[in-house]
Amino acid sequence: MMSEPKYKYVRIQGKELAKNTMYAKGVFSMCWQLIQNDVMDAEDADLFREIDSWFAEHLPYPEPCKRRETVVCWFKTENSEEMLKMIRPALWLLERYDHPYFLVYTNSPGEIVYEDHYQIAAKTDGFLQIDELQPSWSPENPE
Repeated sequence: MMSEPKYKYVRIQGKELAKNTMYAKGVFSMCWQLIQNDVMDAEDADLFREIDSWFAEHLPYPEPCKRRETVVCWFKTENSEEMLKMIRPALWLLERYDHPYFLVYTNSPGEIVYEDHYQIAAKTDGFLQIDELQPSWSPENPE
C-alpha cells in the first residue's frame, strides 16, 4: 500500500491572478480586495482586520514581499498548524461572500528566496503559459 505523500508547503489561493506575478492571489489579497471593493460588510471587514493584525504580529513580513518582487508565499506544512488555525476565519469570510479559494500543496514552489520558521517566499517568472487543448484520452470520445 502506498503511503500518503508528504508535502512541504501549502498555499491558500483564489482564481484571480496578481498582475505582477501572474500567479493566483493569496488569501490576504483576496480578503483585502473584498474590503476595498466594498463587498464585505463593516463587521466582517473588522474581523478580517483583526486576523490581519494577528498575522502582522506573529508572522514575519518577507523582505521580497515588501519590495513587491515577483514572489508568492507558502506556509510550511511542518509548522503551519497554528497559522492555518488562525486563518480559518478568513476562509469563512471568503465562503460567506462566495469567493472561491483553493488549498494548494506542493514540494516544488520554485526558487526559494526567503524563509522563516512558518513560511517561504518563492520566485515566479511572471509568465503565464496557456496550452492548447489536448486530444481526448477517453475511448468514448475519440477525436
